[in-house]
Amino acid sequence: MQLLLMSRREEDFLQLGELLARVVDVESSVDRATSAEEALIFMSEKAYDVLLCESRPGSELASQLLKELHLDGPGSPLILLTDDVDQAALAGPGCAAAYECMQLSRVDEDSLIRTLRHAMELYQKDRQREKAEDVVRKLWRAVEQSADLVIITDRSGVIEYVNPAFEALTGFAKEEAIGRTPRILRSGQHAPAFYRQMWRGILGGTVFRGVLVNRKKNGQIFYAEKTITPLRAAGGEITHFISNDRDITGRRTLELQLQQSQRMDAIGRLASGVAHDFNNLLMVISANAELMMEALSPRDAQHPRVQEILAASRRAAGLTRQLLAFGRHQVQPQQPVDLNRILDEISHMLPRLLGEDIELAIVPAKDLAQIKADPVQIEQVVMNLAANARDAMPRGGRLIVETMNVHLDREYARRHSFIRAGDYVLLAVTDSGQGVAPEHMAHIFEPFYTTKEEGKGTGLGLATVYGIVKQNGGFVWVYSEPGMGTTFKIYWPRAQRVGGRRRVDMRAEEKCPRGAETLLLVEDEEAVRRTAHEFLSRNGYAVLDAENGEAALLVAQRHEGEIHLMISDVVMPHMGGARLAEQLVALRPNMKVLFVSGYAENTVALQTGVDVGNHFLQKPFGLKALACKVREVLESRAATAAAAAGSSR
Repeated sequence: MQLLLMSRREEDFLQLGELLARVVDVESSVDRATSAEEALIFMSEKAYDVLLCESRPGSELASQLLKELHLDGPGSPLILLTDDVDQAALAGPGCAAAYECMQLSRVDEDSLIRTLRHAMELYQKDRQREKAEDVVRKLWRAVEQSADLVIITDRSGVIEYVNPAFEALTGFAKEEAIGRTPRILRSGQHAPAFYRQMWRGILGGTVFRGVLVNRKKNGQIFYAEKTITPLRAAGGEITHFISNDRDITGRRTLELQLQQSQRMDAIGRLASGVAHDFNNLLMVISANAELMMEALSPRDAQHPRVQEILAASRRAAGLTRQLLAFGRHQVQPQQPVDLNRILDEISHMLPRLLGEDIELAIVPAKDLAQIKADPVQIEQVVMNLAANARDAMPRGGRLIVETMNVHLDREYARRHSFIRAGDYVLLAVTDSGQGVAPEHMAHIFEPFYTTKEEGKGTGLGLATVYGIVKQNGGFVWVYSEPGMGTTFKIYWPRAQRVGGRRRVDMRAEEKCPRGAETLLLVEDEEAVRRTAHEFLSRNGYAVLDAENGEAALLVAQRHEGEIHLMISDVVMPHMGGARLAEQLVALRPNMKVLFVSGYAENTVALQTGVDVGNHFLQKPFGLKALACKVREVLESRAATAAAAAGSSR
């Protein structure tokens, strides 16, 4: 046992040494310090089991020692040595920090050892208590400062504690939550059976882990990754539950956006595949209808019916163009577009989209300039804005779509730094709906941002509008106030009046060009191949046909004369059109090539490498459009088999 005696009296040291010498079963040694400074030096060099310090009237040694130790108490139990243990001595400055007060002149060796051991036991208990209190303080700070929500309830679910993170996220103050149950956070998005199963589990001692959709005090939804742990008493019975909730709203939003994006991508792929098959069917319908039109007199009773078939197939072709535009991810080919004409073409669809309780007014400007864009994308812009307006007018209202020529001067451009001065075509869409709240205005064009209820909006409608407008060099302004409706103003740059490659579609001119060249028609769809063969033959061409690439190779090898043009589907069994063109380079290098396909243009380009811009015709197409394209390719200087094969490498 290592002892340190702090006393200026030599007799104390001698008396303590005598008492310890008579204790035969305890090895001990005593060091003596005569001042607080000397005692601190001893303590810095050696660890002591007990400190003994004189505390007599007139002696300030105990108070000086405690002062040097910053009143935190020594690192060993302290025993005060006095001449008389009375109330005055007990009230001295050192007794508050001492474990024992001992009158050295009246103790024997046994009482000395008992006193020393008792002081050491008390000291150890105090150290354990202090450590436990320190752990509790750390745990308290950890819970109080935790970024996660911590809720402690009794066995029945009544809240007894919530941490500051709970208050910050939910909006409920501690005083509002304590004494109530976690039902204050219920969003109504979980069935009662969900909560019953959860309670059965935790009452049975099982830890619950799951994601809950909760509601804040202000009504806003948030997602919480929750863990509920049963707390047991010493006897093993469950007395409380502690819930640790992590706010994963941001992560959940990103996950939902990713899922939505994946669904949209999957839908796009599905749309592309469906459109391909549908295009082949439309080709058969429209081609046979065109052949019937040629065979019928305008006065024939069947003539109007065939016209209706053609009109319906053209409308269906428009639908497949929209499906393909939705499914492909590429810059669309641009052409001069009359905005008034597009509005006129979709004017019959808009009322069905809006519903009977919304009045539609289209106000086209006279002598409207053209813009350069993809017509399908312009239709998509108008339809998306109309759908957005419909949702803003659940009780009906009025939608006005108008166009006009505008000139933005340099002063306007100076006030709006991202706009260039010049001539534009304005498309304005105004509704009489609920309007847009100021806090939403800065976000309405963000992908996946929506103010609609969950499941009632993708958040992509206005983002698509913005993307199309920016892609075409335009810009869009929004004017709105709550309860006063909304106006979207889209400024499209006017198209320069220069010549360019004409896009061929089903609405080709009535005049059908003829020819006398030899054509090789390669198409795996028999009905399409048959009608195209018949039509091209009627227009003067000598037509060879084949059902796939391998058969076309045999036809080309056996034909002794010149083949001026090969018309080939891109995707076919056994051998596709691009590989066929490669195989024919050596045999017929001067033969020109026209590719056709019902797949989206980017699918064709990515899978085959075919240059869809120079010698490609998108299905479905009218027979007159086919005749025009055939003539165009035949009269062009490029589009040979060698060029087509090179573009696919």
